[in-house]
Amino acid sequence: MLSDLMQTSHADQCCDVLVIGGGPAGATAATLLAEKGHQVTLLEKARHPRFHIGESLLPANLPLFDKLGVRAEVAGIGLEKWGAEFVSPWHEHSQSFEFADAWDKSMPHAYQVRRAEFDEILIRNAGRKGANVIEGCRVRDLEFLPQDAGAIVRAEHDDGRTETWQCRFLIDASGRDTFLGNRFKAKHRNPKHNSSALYAHFKGALRHAGRKEGHITIFWFAHGWFWFIPLADGITSVGVVTWPYYMKTRTKPVKDFFLDFIPMCPALAQRLQGAELVSRVEATGNFSYTCDRTHGVNWLLLGDAYAFIDPVFSSGVMLAMQSAFAGAEAADTCLRQPDQATDALRAFDRAIKHGPQEFSWFIYRVTSPTMRDMFMYPRNVFRVKEALLSVLAGDIFGKTPIWRSVLAFKVIYYLAAVANLKHTIVAWRQRKRNIRYVEETEEIGC
Repeated sequence: MLSDLMQTSHADQCCDVLVIGGGPAGATAATLLAEKGHQVTLLEKARHPRFHIGESLLPANLPLFDKLGVRAEVAGIGLEKWGAEFVSPWHEHSQSFEFADAWDKSMPHAYQVRRAEFDEILIRNAGRKGANVIEGCRVRDLEFLPQDAGAIVRAEHDDGRTETWQCRFLIDASGRDTFLGNRFKAKHRNPKHNSSALYAHFKGALRHAGRKEGHITIFWFAHGWFWFIPLADGITSVGVVTWPYYMKTRTKPVKDFFLDFIPMCPALAQRLQGAELVSRVEATGNFSYTCDRTHGVNWLLLGDAYAFIDPVFSSGVMLAMQSAFAGAEAADTCLRQPDQATDALRAFDRAIKHGPQEFSWFIYRVTSPTMRDMFMYPRNVFRVKEALLSVLAGDIFGKTPIWRSVLAFKVIYYLAAVANLKHTIVAWRQRKRNIRYVEETEEIGC
């Protein structure tokens, strides 16, 4: 037991910072802290390359790649993504948006990437920059030391060996495992927006020509929405996000259930006509959650270890990496200037909550009839279209002055929702139905 280890005051290894998880958040934080001169150990349960969903990046990722020194490597594996397309069965046309039309014109594109390749670039970069990267090593337990002296972490290698580390500061970047969030019982479903997803890869899907080849396409349909993400090697990632109550109707294998969704969206079915399914169909249920805290005296949560809402705007990787930049600054201050730790952690708390809060307002309403109309018939009055594109590009952490126009967009939305009251009430009732379902399944322990 760790208590026994503590009594002997010994651990197998020591480090300044121990990072749990080697995805984009953990690898980024480990890189930055190693560059600042800290002794960093990163423990990753899997071995890279390993599959992960979430292939679509945002333009706001690119400055972060520059700071990490990996932009050329990412460009080498990616398909350029210049915009996004929205397709609605309630409208006779599709609508495309170009990132070059956003408020800040300096970030006109992003990339679509295979996450196995992308994540490996980031974790190898952490190793090159001085972090001690250990793969195939799952954290099993930990104990915080008295007087906020750090923690002792016990992990198990995939060959069965166990090893312990004593660290001064602990960073949880374990993604959906959210190791500390579960340990502290701080992780909670998000009843305001709880969805389930099925996804797979296809070969031979129909793509757009020219620069629009790399566009992500969002297809609305009666029970949620689909993503269509073209990758550089000819593979296309396709996923469906739907309400949990509809997933509850499944009476057949996951693969067949997923394939049954596709004919429900004729526009997507046309793009997949003749395409070949070339991967397993994966399922993720009730994936929207948040933790009720972001940090402690000598620990913090990054990226999905803190919260995950919905992948509709491809914000996951960008928010994870942004949280890592903020977290690395906070951890560095806590270690070097403990008298300023309280202010540093308070600033981190604001930073990590900012992104999910800003995206959530749009995500909670993206399937509403009013929001669909505003996406399908965009107007730039009060520069609201430019501000919306800035949000879609992830440009919400800098100094781009979008917020008055974002507020104007919200006011227009509420006015339009009142004007379209009948459909607004129908959408509201559907959301309430989903919230009741989530609450009921929580009560019975589902």
